[in-house]
Amino acid sequence: MKNQLLKFVFILFTPFSILVAQTADNPWSIGVGVNTIQIMDESVESKFGLGPSVSLGRYLGAGFSIGANYGINKFEIENNNTDYTSVDAFLKFNLTSNKFSPYMMAGYGLSDFGKKLSFEGVFKSLGAGRTVLGGVGFDVSISNKLSLNLRSAYRWSEEKGTYKHLQHMVGLNYNFGQGDSDKDGIPDNKDSCPEEPGLKEFDGCPDSDGDKIPDNKDNCPEEFGAEIMNGCPDTDGDSVADNEDECPEQEGLVELNGCPDADGDSVADKDDECPEEPGDEENKGCPWPDTDGDGVSDNIDACPDEAGSEENNGCPDLSMEVVQTINQLATQINFAAGTDRIQGKPVLESLSEIKLLLDNNPDGNLVIEGHTSSDGETEANLELSQKRSAAVKAFLVNLGVNPDRLKTEGYGEEKPITDNETAEGRALNRRVQFRTEF
Repeated sequence: MKNQLLKFVFILFTPFSILVAQTADNPWSIGVGVNTIQIMDESVESKFGLGPSVSLGRYLGAGFSIGANYGINKFEIENNNTDYTSVDAFLKFNLTSNKFSPYMMAGYGLSDFGKKLSFEGVFKSLGAGRTVLGGVGFDVSISNKLSLNLRSAYRWSEEKGTYKHLQHMVGLNYNFGQGDSDKDGIPDNKDSCPEEPGLKEFDGCPDSDGDKIPDNKDNCPEEFGAEIMNGCPDTDGDSVADNEDECPEQEGLVELNGCPDADGDSVADKDDECPEEPGDEENKGCPWPDTDGDGVSDNIDACPDEAGSEENNGCPDLSMEVVQTINQLATQINFAAGTDRIQGKPVLESLSEIKLLLDNNPDGNLVIEGHTSSDGETEANLELSQKRSAAVKAFLVNLGVNPDRLKTEGYGEEKPITDNETAEGRALNRRVQFRTEF
């Protein structure tokens, strides 16, 4: 019998040499196999054959499993043919999770030697004895679904009609419980890409371009790239990935989407009509022309065909002599306290002469400044000064001066030309003045 058992184990085990399949990935296990028993009483003559066995198991975690086993057998004892049945529940602990995994197990069940006797106790007429068992075995994985199981267990039973005995089993287990939709060996509940066959190191996701970045994290899954570029190539090495680089063959600047800027004017060469000369983005990367050569570019020159000054927006200025003359005439323009009324023959004559000077000097513009004395509130004086400069402008425009040549400003009491302590001083501070800056 012993030689027969060894021969069977050898035949069944020889084809397989490859992880324990019943794990959290496939927690359920159904097993079929054969068993034989060996009575541990030298005074009893017995011959045992092989019989089928079935088992059901469930992986709990940390190497522990629970299960149940049922086996039947036929044997000869004391020259009498009889039947043997075992049924039990067990707790199993795998020592490792390698391809070859030994384990220990212990359980409790029944052993029936087929003696139809009637005894006192829980199992009165079945000839079955309550049995405590313990043993060792090992699992060998064939695939993630199939594994080979061999074990030997000592079964201890002292009820009448039973014997202490060894039970040897060998069989195949089918392990299941977790789906694997893409058949990549990684269960769906642990597979980040359950619909695409992938690699274990990438939680079941594929790496189509082999750049060690899984496709679900790779911005360029069909092109070999670097991790710092999110899996995309950077042909020109300018730290802008090719899929975002508007100039992938030329080293460029990140802020210009990977394109170069030879003249440093913040306009990429591909958009720059003057790539070797710094210019303005609004002028397609070219510098603005200065038609009149006055140092004020045409885009901000109010008089692009006439040389002027930067202070006057590129337009010609009135000469200092003309401005001085206008300000001498302006000394005649005084206002009564608290008013912006223009009145009196000297005032009207002075404004008419200013108009004539402007007609004779068509180039240049004037700023009309309004001022007040310190009488009254500061805010009211500021408003009054603005009204006074506006009144002078309106009078000159009424005489025929181009309004575009005149601008008004009010300074209130901020800029007195004399002391406000006397009536004469306050009268002089109620005035207008002219300047050329526009």
